[in-house]
Amino acid sequence: MLHSAGRPERWVVVGFLVFGILSRLVPHPWNVTPVMALALFGGATLPKGWSLWLPLAIIGISDVLIGWHVTVPFTWGAVLLTSLLGWWLRPRPSAGRVLAGTLGGSALFFLVSNFGVWLVGGLYPRTAAGFWSCYVAALPFFRNSVVADLICSAALFGGYALVTSWRTSPRMLSPGPR
Repeated sequence: MLHSAGRPERWVVVGFLVFGILSRLVPHPWNVTPVMALALFGGATLPKGWSLWLPLAIIGISDVLIGWHVTVPFTWGAVLLTSLLGWWLRPRPSAGRVLAGTLGGSALFFLVSNFGVWLVGGLYPRTAAGFWSCYVAALPFFRNSVVADLICSAALFGGYALVTSWRTSPRMLSPGPR
């Protein structure tokens, strides 16, 4: 875990917060940000309270700067669900479970946020045809999300595995020949 004695390393939380906010503010292709990967990773590695507040702070602060929208409850809800999905990874964070969690988080965001667009966005009629049209129109954004989430999750979880294995490696802890 990224904490000791129940508290996260402050620099890790601040770094993730700044990185997540900046990733939404700089020009980028639609839905290509590390926010969902940060939510999943935080859920898996940070204390449970921090794992919920960190992604909410990222999207809350950046939504204030980018512009508020009527689908906030849905996008924020999807991010929280992804953090909770990270809790599922905690006991056994294997590559297969990280992949499943990443794809599950992408799917959750796609399903929940587009349901919000259909329900309150005013872009599609509240009919079965409007519902279908909303999800079909969102498929290119979903593709971008999946690619970004896979790359960012691989970087976060892979980097974490490398750092923790390096820090706990017996060769790294004991002085060897110089």
